[in-house]
Amino acid sequence: MASPAKRSILVINPNTTRAMTNGLKPLIDSLGYTDDELEVIYYTAPAGVPSINNEDDAAISARECLTELSTSSYLNDCQGFLVCCYSQHPLVPALRSLIAERNMHGKAVTGIFEASVASCLQSLNVHDKFGIVSTGKQWEEILGDAVTNLLGSASSSRYAGTETTGLNAVELHTTPKEEVDKRMKNATKRLLDKKARAICLGCAGMAGMDKTVREACIEHLGEEEGNRIKIVDGVISGILHLQGALRASN
Repeated sequence: MASPAKRSILVINPNTTRAMTNGLKPLIDSLGYTDDELEVIYYTAPAGVPSINNEDDAAISARECLTELSTSSYLNDCQGFLVCCYSQHPLVPALRSLIAERNMHGKAVTGIFEASVASCLQSLNVHDKFGIVSTGKQWEEILGDAVTNLLGSASSSRYAGTETTGLNAVELHTTPKEEVDKRMKNATKRLLDKKARAICLGCAGMAGMDKTVREACIEHLGEEEGNRIKIVDGVISGILHLQGALRASN
């Protein structure tokens, strides 16, 4: 049986902070793909904002990225595109539209928000809830609206809500670890009180913080129940989603 063709995925950090891009690399490396199976190319926005803290920032970052990507070789050379901002980021539909306009077949685009919600819905029991741990308080409403748009319902019983740390994506890595851990754990425990059975890491800057969330689950529910809570990283979900989508398109 012939080996599957090697695929290239462009991992897009739509803000200008290269440290956040670099933080994604060990997470994706942990998936264990060989160089013959998957080539991962990392892209950081050339201009725009250092941290995406609201929908205006998202729009600015999408515009800056699309301006460069539309004239780059990435669209031809890569088959998959992962937008690493935990929101309904406008770059996702913009890239899909551009690829369709240019009749580029066999390509797939997703964002880490969409991929993580899909992962929760596919893995939980039908009545179980998922929740999101995010950064600033403004994301509680923004992500609530995004979940409504994605699920097509404002009254879904599957969504436990979004709880936030009060730290933006940059501050997650500049604030003392003890304070970040405390805020992450408190947000997680609030979601567990709302009966969430899956916790999504609602920021690409939270890469690697799943251990803190797991500790919170065990502290709040005990070891047995705490270990049953599903913790979903959108970057990992996104890579796995794109791999599946690209295989299906062959």
